[in-house]
Amino acid sequence: MNIQFEAPDKVNGLMTITLETADYQPEVEKTLKDYRKRAQISGFRPGQAPMGMIKRQFGTSVKVDVVNKMLGEKLYGYVQDNKIHMLGEPLPSEQQAQLDFESDQPLVFKFDIAVAPEFEAKLSGKDKVPFYNITVDDKLIDQQVEMYQSRAGHYEKVETFDAEQRDMLKGDLRELDANGNVKEGGIEVADAVLMPQYMKVDDQKKLFEGSKLGDIITWNPRKAYPESDVEVSSLLKIQKEEVKDHEGDFTYQITEISRYVKAEINQELFDQTFGEGNVKDEKEFRQKIADQIGQQFKADSDYKFLLDVRQHMEKKVGKLEFPEALLKRVMLNNNKDKGADFVEKNFEASIKELGWHLIKEQLVAAQGIKIEDDDLKQVAKEAARAQFAQYGMANVPDEYLENYAQEMLKKRENVDGLVDRAVDVKLTAALKNVVKLDEKAISLEDFQKMLQEK
Repeated sequence: MNIQFEAPDKVNGLMTITLETADYQPEVEKTLKDYRKRAQISGFRPGQAPMGMIKRQFGTSVKVDVVNKMLGEKLYGYVQDNKIHMLGEPLPSEQQAQLDFESDQPLVFKFDIAVAPEFEAKLSGKDKVPFYNITVDDKLIDQQVEMYQSRAGHYEKVETFDAEQRDMLKGDLRELDANGNVKEGGIEVADAVLMPQYMKVDDQKKLFEGSKLGDIITWNPRKAYPESDVEVSSLLKIQKEEVKDHEGDFTYQITEISRYVKAEINQELFDQTFGEGNVKDEKEFRQKIADQIGQQFKADSDYKFLLDVRQHMEKKVGKLEFPEALLKRVMLNNNKDKGADFVEKNFEASIKELGWHLIKEQLVAAQGIKIEDDDLKQVAKEAARAQFAQYGMANVPDEYLENYAQEMLKKRENVDGLVDRAVDVKLTAALKNVVKLDEKAISLEDFQKMLQEK
């Protein structure tokens, strides 16, 4: 066996593997003997078929299988032993000659290999990177307090409808005929729920302004929701296809008016939000919220910091040379169902991400970062905590977070993303102690605007 590797331009590699008969024949013979023991061939007892017949029937296919397996082992072994930084998978070379597996001549295989460019990515205290501290002001705390009040609120019965209060109506619907009388055999719906403030047409919406319990309003559902047969069919309890047959007026007699009332800022709200007894007054409540927002902002600041590290490093390293033609072939091979147009459209962005990936690899190695099981668990718990927080659950017991995290880690599709997140968390923490931080205070509004501009 002979293996040769050449990459004259450093990034386009050509590997040539030459296999002699003696390299693979022992394994072929062994495999054919195993075939003979198991072969079910008409006219012969198991294991008694002539070896010549076995070779004629299975020889070539066994040879192909043995050679392919050996090729993979030797190719990847050579890449690993010689520390070749290969990008993607090796591809059969365009220089590959036709192979004859029927003969005993040496088999010569050629593979095109994309090699990562050589460069150095280093950071030190001489590198200055911005770090944005997002200010937690009273306005943000007030908004969060109101959000908790709204989530803990309840509906109360009132006598007069007020759209600005997001009142909800319940009443009886009756279809009218062309003369304005209740239509015989027409649609009747009891306890139909309406929120007129969400109607699409102002003329219909105004019909309900100032209405009181017991009032009867004549209106037109089809005109109120002109672009949504789904809403009309749901309200009238009919199929969407039937809406066109019921485009006339209806009466709506109000039987109930409910108004959503936000929870008061009291001990009940404190306990419901942060757990019983953990907050004793409004001052502590607001401080808890400020701490909670600050923790979230820390994650946002770290995210922006890593983006700025990326921008700084891409500029510092400069343009990297890649074997673009070969990488396009690799990308096309991995996206056969999407075709060449997909590759052309996405190649530039893909190369940019690849460049950052290679830079980050060096930064991770320089900081000695390794991801342990506990790191994955912590990242999964933070992801779980964030999901619960979206539903206003700010004080989820640790055992629930632990169980939720364990379930996330059982799913293979989650693990890769969690590993990437764990790497980013540890790399960010490490680099904040390496570079010189150019710390800046910034409002949430300006911070969000800055991210959108990026």
